Amino acid sequence: MRGWIDVSTYPKLFKFSDQSDRVICLCTAGSLSISQALVNVLQRDIKTEATFNLYNLPSLYDVARYIGDTIRQLQERDRPWLERDNIDFQCSFLLGGQIQGEEPGLYMIYRQGNFIHACPETPFLQIGEAKYGKPILDRILTFETPIAVAAKCALLSIDSTMKSNVSVGPPINLMMYEQDSFEIGYELRLERSDPYLREIRSAWEISLNEAFNRMPDIDWRQAL
Repeated sequence: MRGWIDVSTYPKLFKFSDQSDRVICLCTAGSLSISQALVNVLQRDIKTEATFNLYNLPSLYDVARYIGDTIRQLQERDRPWLERDNIDFQCSFLLGGQIQGEEPGLYMIYRQGNFIHACPETPFLQIGEAKYGKPILDRILTFETPIAVAAKCALLSIDSTMKSNVSVGPPINLMMYEQDSFEIGYELRLERSDPYLREIRSAWEISLNEAFNRMPDIDWRQAL
């Protein structure tokens, strides 16, 4: 008997940066039907110059609220049919960027449409399969971490996730935005065979093994 595995990849990172006064990026996780519908609505509202769209809202907070409201509308329309067939419609989103007149921001938007904002006490936000890649972020990132260091840390975090969860894999899309530039100046798409991805994976595994070997052995003679 011959078996077939159908593996499809879909984009999870979207940028909206055609205006000179803003850069908006959206990262999606979870239900493809909901996340793809959301991106289509956002693009439609821009094209039709809807009353509220990504290019006319005055702040990133207002953008997060608009996206949250749109998520609710989509789920109210589709939920009965998805629930009837036991189809998972869990989803979450990362919204990041900057609108002229305010500082850059990062929001995590839940499927219920509510959201939280990154702050000095919570310098990073994650969606999707987060647990395997979280330890390195917890140990390295602060609100003052240079952006290039944060980008490298994020890449090592997703590589750690791929190592522990076979359902997560390339291509990896990485963007880096510099404050007040109002353009995406740095962007990468890394495939599984990418030399840099192989290089950092190898270097990270070697470094982890070296650090582990330097750890003191357990002293079994300690009094209990």
